[in-house]
Amino acid sequence: MSTIRRARPAARRSSVRGRLLTTVLVLPAAAWYAILLISPLVIVTIFSFGVRAKNGGYAPAFVFDNYARAIQKSEPFVLSLEMAVAGTIGCLLVALPLAYFIATRVRRRKGLLVLLLVIPFWTSFLIRTYAWLLILGPDLGLAGRLQALTGADKVQILGTPIAVMIGLIYGYLPLMIFPLYVTLERMDRTLIEASKDLGAGRWATFRQITLPVALPGFVTGSILVFIPMMGEYVIPQILGYGRTYLMGNALVTDFLEARNWPQGSARAVFLIIVMIVTIAGYVWFVNRGRSTRDVSVL
Repeated sequence: MSTIRRARPAARRSSVRGRLLTTVLVLPAAAWYAILLISPLVIVTIFSFGVRAKNGGYAPAFVFDNYARAIQKSEPFVLSLEMAVAGTIGCLLVALPLAYFIATRVRRRKGLLVLLLVIPFWTSFLIRTYAWLLILGPDLGLAGRLQALTGADKVQILGTPIAVMIGLIYGYLPLMIFPLYVTLERMDRTLIEASKDLGAGRWATFRQITLPVALPGFVTGSILVFIPMMGEYVIPQILGYGRTYLMGNALVTDFLEARNWPQGSARAVFLIIVMIVTIAGYVWFVNRGRSTRDVSVL
């Protein structure tokens, strides 16, 4: 009995030391998170309820007019949402076959192919975007080739939503490929063999075996692609000539040109809230579908 009594204080001290050590280890990351993420969000939220100062900037107030105007003039947000959804789907359609091929079909040169996917990140995103001006240009680019083949007077790709969509898919494609590749690389090949032995066709095997395995990578890749696409500014400004007016363009106009910081802050907060709700609903729907999916492959 006395041994048990002596063990209790020792266990308590050990538990306190463990919690203290955990706090010490987590504290730097928590401080970094609070300073670089929470504080800017708080500042932007405070600015969103203010008014524009006489010479531009921010003047303290507590009004909701900025949110009302952000909702009324929601064309940039709607277009950004459409482009982000279409871009995410486009990245998925390109990334899934490529990731599946590298993970399941390539054996000897798998590392080389993965390296080729990483190499574009060694170059500036701005330079890679400017390169598409030559690829899609009217002289030696795709537009010029199409014009020569079709005999049309003028084929215009740059300055259109098509050019912006091509730039979005190209720019963020690796962020979709890598999560899919990691999940497919860990897939148990015996499941596919068992599915074939049970008489399932290729489509049934893909739908019931490969797709559920790739689902975590699909969710991760979609989030990594969708979020930056919603606030993209460089690609529509360069490839779209500023004619495809997305939320990134609207924020630049509010903050730098009109110097209406409260209006720009309200747009930013509105964008963040809608993105959080959209992603949370998407993750819930995917997880719910995965938990209720029939696992039969016959």
